[in-house]
Amino acid sequence: MKETIFNLKRVYKSYGKEFKSSLVRNIILAILGVVVGIVAPLLSAKFIVNFTTSAFKQAIIMALVIMLIELFNTLRITFMRKNNQVFRRGTVRNMQMSLGREILKLDQVSLDSNSSGVFIHRLTTDTENMSRIFNTGLIMLLELFSIIGAFIAIFIIDYHMFIYFLIASLVLTYLNYIKNEKFGEKDKIYRKDSEKVIGLTSELVRGARDIKMLFAQKSFMKELDNKIIKQNQEMFAARNVDINYSLLVGYMRSLFEFIMVILLIIMIDKKILTVAISIAIYNYKDSVLNNFKDKVSELLEECKNFNISCNRVFEIINSEIYTKEKFGKKHLDKINGNFEFKDVVFGYDDNRNVLDKISFKVKESETVGFVGKSGGGKTTIFNLLCKMYDVKSGSITIDGVNINELDEESIRGNITIISQNPYIFNLSIKDNLKLVKENITDKEIKEACKLACLDDYIESLPQKYDTVVGEGGVTLSGGQRQRLAIARAFVQKTKIILFDEATSALDNETQNKIQQAINNMKSDYTILIIAHRLSTVMNSDRILLLDDGKIKAEGSHKQLLKKSKEYKKLYETELKTEE
Repeated sequence: MKETIFNLKRVYKSYGKEFKSSLVRNIILAILGVVVGIVAPLLSAKFIVNFTTSAFKQAIIMALVIMLIELFNTLRITFMRKNNQVFRRGTVRNMQMSLGREILKLDQVSLDSNSSGVFIHRLTTDTENMSRIFNTGLIMLLELFSIIGAFIAIFIIDYHMFIYFLIASLVLTYLNYIKNEKFGEKDKIYRKDSEKVIGLTSELVRGARDIKMLFAQKSFMKELDNKIIKQNQEMFAARNVDINYSLLVGYMRSLFEFIMVILLIIMIDKKILTVAISIAIYNYKDSVLNNFKDKVSELLEECKNFNISCNRVFEIINSEIYTKEKFGKKHLDKINGNFEFKDVVFGYDDNRNVLDKISFKVKESETVGFVGKSGGGKTTIFNLLCKMYDVKSGSITIDGVNINELDEESIRGNITIISQNPYIFNLSIKDNLKLVKENITDKEIKEACKLACLDDYIESLPQKYDTVVGEGGVTLSGGQRQRLAIARAFVQKTKIILFDEATSALDNETQNKIQQAINNMKSDYTILIIAHRLSTVMNSDRILLLDDGKIKAEGSHKQLLKKSKEYKKLYETELKTEE
């Protein structure tokens, strides 16, 4: 209970406080519900007595009162549901936005080492669970108070039946408690398996194209089926615990109700209770035998689910398990575009270094190409410059300032990276560009797309710039996705632009146009280009040849042809391929 109260305060203060009025209204309406729950059985008993003793006038009055109470109760529940919507939707939105922001702050290692299902499940299901307790849990608690009120009423009427009901309720509640404990143990395992299924399902949707092209439908679906079977097995194990214990509790409840009827008959026969009093006690049967154990059980279960979800969500928010990116506090409003790698060592794991004490400088407005075999560390240089990962040793500086001292905006607000496989969002073409510049004009959008050689294609579409491109830009070809990503870079107009195989999916004619656009930018931007096709970087001011995490040679295209056998071999191989 201590954990629940702590989490309630934390969630309410952080995410639900602005909807306080809705919560207060629900508390008042719930308290009125408690009053109704205590009074209604007494009025029902009074009505039955009046009806059976031919006091029809009083019976009609009592029936009218009961009807009005029912109408009030219906209206009360309606208003509670409306308040519930306001509070829950608002609280869930706040939690999901907060969690979404925190997920985006996670370092790349945490993101790489966990499936998307882990984060999707916590962003959706767990936030819903966390918000539910403020309404569902509150109602359960107040209904429990109502049942306690019924116990008090029974005690006032007859203490013998109070003792009997108390013993019966405690036995049934204990059995329910055992059921929930065993169910909870199974449910934890089920949730973990459920995350795996969600993660693989999301990969099925996002990777459907590749699954088809690889003709891997059978093997992928087999893997998914195995995970679903495992998930179902754990779910069935949990449900079987619930079913078996529910059967036991049901039998025990029937036995207690039978004994209760026998006791009431005996007490009426012995003149201990009147028929009217016995009817009143009987009317409390469901509250004290059924509802008491159910509400205690439901409330405990709700608290348990709430605490589990809180722990899973706050693991991310409070960085208890998942580490966050770290930035400095120094801010540069505008950078010139000079940067330097000095003795940088980096590896994605402890077993192998991708970069081995690599050092080089890039000057303001210089265009530098990076070439070499796959796995040589070219893309890693870009990742480190954008601070997607932290170096093991050495340093990286931008305009003479170590990037570890700079805030996020100084780094990523001044660098644009265009990757080989850019992620295009399931939005319109216009909205994809607005993501990087909210106040962009239609004129700027068209100019950027024209520079990226995409304008003619967009104008041929029925919806033109309002065309939704699907998740990952699935409705676009590989070349069109890259051109849209290039247009995004033109919109950002950052001082440093990184092209990571950004023209690999373009035909020669389009590549030449993009190359011309890049050449037009050279005097104003610091440009780094990774390319397998040397024709993409031949006009660079400098070219760095990387191999096995080291710079093997550097210079202009002409210089490297003369002094680097490896570069010359790459060039000659490309010429033969083009022939």
